Amino acid sequence: MKKVERINTIMRYINNRSYFTISEIMREFNISRSTAIRDIREIEAMGMPLEAEVGRDGGYSVMNNSVLPSINFTDNEVKALFIAFMASRNQQLPYLKSRQSLAEKLLGLIPEYQQETLVLLNQILLFEGTNPNNPDLLDLSDLPHPMLEELIQLILMDRHLLITIKVGEVIKSYPVYLLHLYREKSLWQIEGFDLKEEKKRTFPVDQLTNVKPYPTKKRVNNKKDLEKLSKQEEVNNLVIELGPKAIAQFRKYHPFKYSISYTNPYQATAILKTFININMPEELTDITNWLLFLGDDIKFREVPEEVLESLRKRVCLYGQ
Repeated sequence: MKKVERINTIMRYINNRSYFTISEIMREFNISRSTAIRDIREIEAMGMPLEAEVGRDGGYSVMNNSVLPSINFTDNEVKALFIAFMASRNQQLPYLKSRQSLAEKLLGLIPEYQQETLVLLNQILLFEGTNPNNPDLLDLSDLPHPMLEELIQLILMDRHLLITIKVGEVIKSYPVYLLHLYREKSLWQIEGFDLKEEKKRTFPVDQLTNVKPYPTKKRVNNKKDLEKLSKQEEVNNLVIELGPKAIAQFRKYHPFKYSISYTNPYQATAILKTFININMPEELTDITNWLLFLGDDIKFREVPEEVLESLRKRVCLYGQ
């Protein structure tokens, strides 16, 4: 990292803290003590208000109302931001209208010669889900579920929720402690711990009709919720080894809850351990489809007989 770039990065690092030490700067930016001290002095000379604290463990306090210099983007940084916007459109992401205003600000901030480059990129690059007849960066063509942003706002304040779900004509409410909000197979899902039935459940956001904080008087604390959840952790019943071809397929797509551990330094082999609920036909079908997607570069160490039988039926069906 060049000196000017390093100093700018250090300024932004310490601006987000009320206190820091030279040792932290050395460790964070992998620089010597003398270099760290020299950089801090230059930052002070540029006008950032720092107050040194003496003593063995002394450091620096960052005074309020510090002012950072304006941000300048390199050509590659501008391209990276713009392409990220392009790649994420038509993905049913939250805060889509805010992303539109961000894109407009980005285009307005950069010099004219950089704007011309981005216009050309927008004409040339097409991503999955893009309409080639209208590849406009600011096109709000795929709005997310209207409850998604409200849900995100709530869980940032409190993860104990009372959610109402409508399936067909049936409407039910569930008190949950939210574990994850994730997107899989183009659908947003809520993974939560059902506080009433004391088990883990998954709810599609598309079926959500209402969400609000769960009343405080009816809940237990987070620690107890997590303790109950940990006692219910399933024992892995599917263990498979993946070769390089299967790893490549895994990287293209894998269910949200699945992860692999690499078993050699070159990431050419890996192992996957997970739990399959064989009593849920939908999950059994999904795991069968996904294992076939991985291909034949896998070895089973442990697998439920129901999964093997489902694979045999599918292979026989394909062979006909």
